[in-house]
Amino acid sequence: MLIRRAVLLDGTRTDIRVGRRIVEMADGLRHFPGETEYDAGGGTVIPGLHDHHIHLRAAAAALHSVRVGPDDVHDRADLTRLLAGAPPDDDGWIRAVGYHEAAAGPLDRHLLDEVAPPVPVRVQHRSGVQWTLNSAALVRIGLPEHPDGVLRSADASWALPQREPDLDELSALLCRYGVTAVTDATPDLGAGDITELQRRLRQTVRCLAPGKRILHDDVLDLGALTRWVGHTHSVGMPVALHCVTAAQLVVALAAFRSAGRHPLDRIEHAAVVPDATLAVLAESALPVVTQPNFVAERGDQYLTDVPDTEHHELWRVASLLQSGVRVALSTDAPFGDADPWAAMRAAVYRRTASGAVLGPAERIAAATALALFTGDRPGGVQHVGPGARGDLCVLSSPPAEVLAELDADHVAATVIAGEVVYQRR
Repeated sequence: MLIRRAVLLDGTRTDIRVGRRIVEMADGLRHFPGETEYDAGGGTVIPGLHDHHIHLRAAAAALHSVRVGPDDVHDRADLTRLLAGAPPDDDGWIRAVGYHEAAAGPLDRHLLDEVAPPVPVRVQHRSGVQWTLNSAALVRIGLPEHPDGVLRSADASWALPQREPDLDELSALLCRYGVTAVTDATPDLGAGDITELQRRLRQTVRCLAPGKRILHDDVLDLGALTRWVGHTHSVGMPVALHCVTAAQLVVALAAFRSAGRHPLDRIEHAAVVPDATLAVLAESALPVVTQPNFVAERGDQYLTDVPDTEHHELWRVASLLQSGVRVALSTDAPFGDADPWAAMRAAVYRRTASGAVLGPAERIAAATALALFTGDRPGGVQHVGPGARGDLCVLSSPPAEVLAELDADHVAATVIAGEVVYQRR
C-alpha cells in the first residue's frame, strides 16, 4: 500500500510504500495500478506500538468482568451493589477483577458470601496473584471446606472453569490504540495456547512462557531459582522473572549471576529498585520491562502505604536509562489499563489520580516514552524507514501535538504488514 502525505516525528514529509516491510520512502512516490492508497493528510506516522508485557486471555476476559478496584469500590456497600448488578456468564459464574484491600478491607469467602449473590463468584486481586472465591464457587471447584477461599493463582492444586475469551475484541481494541505487537507474559502457556494466540490476534504475538516465573516473597529460594534458571538456559530458552518487591529483585539478580545469562533474559516490572540495587541491576546488563502507568493508577495508594523516603524507588524509568539499563514500557493489562498512551503520559508526568507527583526525577521526555513502546525487544527502538517492519501507526495530528498530548484519540489508522487493520471513522 501507499501512504501519502505522512510526516515523521522529526518533521520529514514523505510518502511511504509499505508491505510486510517498508519498501521505499520519498515525497511524491508514483502510485502503482491496483495499489491501496491512504492519505495521512499531514498527520504523523510512527512505528506500530509494542506492548511488551500483557496478559492476553486475562485482558480479553476482563473486558466483560466486573471492576471492583479502589476507583470503583469505596466500601462494602459499593462492593455489594456492583456484584448484585453483575450478570453471571454462560456457565453461571460472576467474575470480578482489580480488587485491593483499600477498597473494602480484606476479602475472604465469608465476606463474599455476605455481599455477593448466591451464585459462584470469583474476585481477582489487582496484583493478579490470587483469587478469592465465595462458598458457591468453592463447591463448584471441589474445595467446599477451604478455610478462607483465598487461592493463589500459581497453585496447580485447583483450577477455575476455562472459557476462551473474545480475543478478537481485544485485538480490535489494541488496533485502535495503534498496537501492532504484543508480548504475552502469562507464565503457564503451553505450545497450543501460544499457537492459538498467534492465530487469533492481528498483532504479532510473542510469549515469555515457558521461561516466565513469578516470584513470591514468602517462597524465595535462591538455590531452587538458580537451578531453574540454569535448566531453562540449558534447553536454549531465555528467562523472564517477575519482580515487584526489593527482595524479589535482589534474589533474581543473584540467581542470574550464579546461573549465567541468556541474551534474551529480562526482568519484569522492577516495581521497586532500591538505590543500593540500581548499580547491581545496571552491571547485570539485564533489560527491564516496566509499567509507569501504575504511578497514575495506584500512585495515591503508594503515597499512603510506602514511606516517603522510598517513593523515588517505585517504578523507575529515568534512572534506569541513565544507568545504562535497557528499558521497554508496557501496560501489564488487565492489571493495568491497556491504553499505552496513558502509560506514556504517566512516564512523562508521574502524576497520581489526585494530581500528586510521585518520583519527579523519574520523568522522561515524551519522545522517549513513545520510543520505549516500540521495537521487538527492550532497547530495540523501532524507526520508520526502508526495510523496517511494515507495522505503522498513523496519527491525525502533527508531531508537536502528538508529543504534547500522547493521546489515543490521535490514532487515525493502524497498519500491520502493509494492511490497514483499523481506520477511525
